[in-house]
Amino acid sequence: MLADHVDAGEQSRMTSKKAYRSKIHIYLDMLRTIRSESGKSGPTKILYGANLSHDRLTKYLNQLIELGLITESKEEDKTYYLLTDKGIDFLREFGRIERFAEAFGIGI
Repeated sequence: MLADHVDAGEQSRMTSKKAYRSKIHIYLDMLRTIRSESGKSGPTKILYGANLSHDRLTKYLNQLIELGLITESKEEDKTYYLLTDKGIDFLREFGRIERFAEAFGIGI
């Protein structure tokens, strides 16, 4: 058995590894952060809410804009990101998929 050949330190390192977060889960974290701010959020809130570096935040914001899930709005000297109708629909439908999967004991 593999566990018999792994020392306690190695087992600890194997179990303490961070779980990989897929692109869709990053998108969800970002979209849910915007939704939690009444559908309009600044980049700093999204950065912290989705736990992203600035470079990754910029990359994923641009992708969400290209997908039509959010729009960018500038008010005076501030930038905000707003959920589009498509973004709201995406969150609603993904929530349905999560509930469906959970009904069968499958975590997404």
